[in-house]
Amino acid sequence: MEIIQEIDKRFIEMVRATRKDLESKIPTMCVLDNNPQKPVVRMANLCVVSAHTVMVLLSCIFCSPELSNIITKWLKTDEWATNLDLLVGLRKLADDAKLQEEWASAKMANKKRLAQYIEHVTGVEIDPNSLFDIQVKRIHEYKRQLLNILGAIYRYKKLKEMSPEERKKSTPRTVMIGGKAFATYTNAKRIVKLVNDVGAVVNTDPEVNSYLKVVFVPNYNVSVAELLIPGSELSQHISTAGMEASGTSNMKFALNGCLIIGTLDGANVEIREEVGQENFFLFGATADEVPRLRKDRENGLFKPDPRFEEAKKFIRSGAFGSYDYNPLLDSLEGNSGFGRADYFLVGHDFAGYLDAQARVDEAYKDKKKWLKSSILSTAGSGKFSSDRTIAQYAKEIWKIEECRVPLF
Repeated sequence: MEIIQEIDKRFIEMVRATRKDLESKIPTMCVLDNNPQKPVVRMANLCVVSAHTVMVLLSCIFCSPELSNIITKWLKTDEWATNLDLLVGLRKLADDAKLQEEWASAKMANKKRLAQYIEHVTGVEIDPNSLFDIQVKRIHEYKRQLLNILGAIYRYKKLKEMSPEERKKSTPRTVMIGGKAFATYTNAKRIVKLVNDVGAVVNTDPEVNSYLKVVFVPNYNVSVAELLIPGSELSQHISTAGMEASGTSNMKFALNGCLIIGTLDGANVEIREEVGQENFFLFGATADEVPRLRKDRENGLFKPDPRFEEAKKFIRSGAFGSYDYNPLLDSLEGNSGFGRADYFLVGHDFAGYLDAQARVDEAYKDKKKWLKSSILSTAGSGKFSSDRTIAQYAKEIWKIEECRVPLF
């Protein structure tokens, strides 16, 4: 701690001596928060202050042999596997009906493989012809798996209210959520339980289960990701804007021809630029709006969308069992207080999220357009190669040149 205190002291002295314009921001920039009872070390600040350069290491995996073979065939080279920039060549081919047919076949093979796995590990039979909607990542309130499951709950309630004929017009969907929750993170555990409780009801409801399934994927790890990622068609990266440092799973999903629904947060910003705005389902507050929205909430100015209130009320009705979800839902209530006031803006973004999901439903009905977007998603993913990233770091940050190994 003495070393950290010395780093903080020298940093503050440097700012005061060289950057008078930043002196007013020292309380938020310094390493220690100066709590007289128990100083807290701001780890991100410590990294920035003490390091020469801060970087985020990006990596991508391509998990589908079927799609790999198709890409090689249509690009007429397998060099794209070591130079992902070549994937851009798929853009001019994205409208080709034959390529779309082969692409659809490969995606279906991956979906069937995933469906078999899901049935094996959960006992839930899912329809490969439904839209596979996947969110897999560490369970945390800022990553907003709660927003996802509240959206699924609202979808279920609306399906229940429809006539059989109306349901036939809906887009069948399988919502899969997976990830690990830290052992003592109570609300994360509650979210996992809610997903499982919702699935237990929805998946056994004969009126609805042809149009909606909800599955919690257990024991998520790299091996499971190798099935989930190529089998996905929509991936949710819906963190509160400004809270995700980068994220890499969104890159892996995009590379494997998956469309993304998400906020302008982390790598979503660059992915949207690379794959095309029309191939990205955007919603939610932007990072610069978040502080004001939290202040508005504190001042009692937040007006919840009726659909948000409806979803919460449905949970409280006991529709998904007798477990007391009030402590979890209370985190979305009130205007102030620790663990309350919806710090992660689930309520604010709920309406935009539902509207974006409605756009997904409509887009999925146009199979040719969806397949084109899927191809363009892969075509725009070359930038996120770890090889390209390391090469850029070597040139611009580490100032080193490559040393090629001679071939014998």
